[in-house]
Amino acid sequence: MTEYVLKTHQLTKQYKKQLALNKVNLSIKKGAIYGFIGQNGAGKSTLIKIVTGLAKANAGTLELFGHSHEQALLQARKRMGVIIEAPALYPHMTAAENVEAHRLLKGIPGKECVAKTLKLVGLENTGNKKAKNFSLGMKQRLGLAIALLGDPEFLILDEPINGLDPMGVVEIRELLKKLNQEYGITILISSHILSELHLLASHYGIIHKGQLIEQLTTNELDEKCQQYIHIKVDNPDKATTVLEQQLNTRQFEVLPDGTIKLFAYTNSPGNVSTALVQAGLVIEAFMPMGEDLETYFTNLVGGALNE
Repeated sequence: MTEYVLKTHQLTKQYKKQLALNKVNLSIKKGAIYGFIGQNGAGKSTLIKIVTGLAKANAGTLELFGHSHEQALLQARKRMGVIIEAPALYPHMTAAENVEAHRLLKGIPGKECVAKTLKLVGLENTGNKKAKNFSLGMKQRLGLAIALLGDPEFLILDEPINGLDPMGVVEIRELLKKLNQEYGITILISSHILSELHLLASHYGIIHKGQLIEQLTTNELDEKCQQYIHIKVDNPDKATTVLEQQLNTRQFEVLPDGTIKLFAYTNSPGNVSTALVQAGLVIEAFMPMGEDLETYFTNLVGGALNE
């Protein structure tokens, strides 16, 4: 039986006349890194605020770790770590002082967790350096250390790599992978940087104008964004014969206009072009193609806009 960390059913939130969430049915399996994708105002932050208890839904139900009653949800939220927007840091305190202050605020017993979380995020050697003098990447890692106090099973991160330089992005990505793979922490991560999410997430949820328009796994996304070679020649029938008989593949599709989409040889396109030319074909177009997450999202949202 699949275990879910988070499930929503028909979750709806309205602000005056604006419908921020419209009957959202979202599910996150234990152990997943769930990339939550949507434009500004799509409903990502609203859903995160409801999950974390910072806002209330107008209708629908929310289930955390299998619990949906209000009192049980309060207890379940203690098993979560959260960063919404910029982490709340004390600028004139050191990393250790910041973590210690939050430990006391959360009522977590024992000081040993301070050094443990700082080591986990790679900030154990920052000494007396004040948080105000940290790089943006260090501040994000300190925010993660604070979110990890109490050994949460579910981590919710709203735009954790926003504004980071490339090195900072890589550091956060590798840290999140480590938390997921070595510590079994389930992660919900909302981000505008779709190319980065594609390197990290195992599952995706795409929200648009308050509606969850698709949920899919990385494997399902890869199938939909399959790489291929776009081929246009003067004689498509002859080209298909070359593909089948000389290159021993039937992994292609012929479109109504005669264009061929070849799903094989994507790593060795030169072999294909050479075979076609040697067969006397005139190549009019020949290029590797395929969608990435950003293109897929744009096309999907564009379709939603036209419905």
